Amino acid sequence: MALDPSMPILVVDDYQTMVRIIRNLLKQLGFENVDDASDGQAAIAKMRDKQYGLVISDWNMEPMTGFELLQRVREEDALSATPFIMVTAESRTENVVAAKKAGVNNYIVKPFNAQTLRSKIESVCAV
Repeated sequence: MALDPSMPILVVDDYQTMVRIIRNLLKQLGFENVDDASDGQAAIAKMRDKQYGLVISDWNMEPMTGFELLQRVREEDALSATPFIMVTAESRTENVVAAKKAGVNNYIVKPFNAQTLRSKIESVCAV
């Protein structure tokens, strides 16, 4: 399926190295319109200012976790339909189940490569 390389993507992670890694992987996949936020509060603010085609968020962040960010996004009418992929180092079943119940579109366990990222994005965003 085709992906829209001009689709705006928001990467949310409090660890700047991980933001750079995800940005580089997205660039390899042809995505250039990538913004980032270092926490959930900043992400919500950016999402209110700009409509994103996808949010890729880390689970473990302070002060607002990626899970809490997901819950906030799903509660706000203007943001609730935004595709959301959760990234985490933890593959615990209860986390996956909780994220699915909260409305996550897909889930990536670290470490991952460009092909894994592409397949996850295709599963939620392909036109």
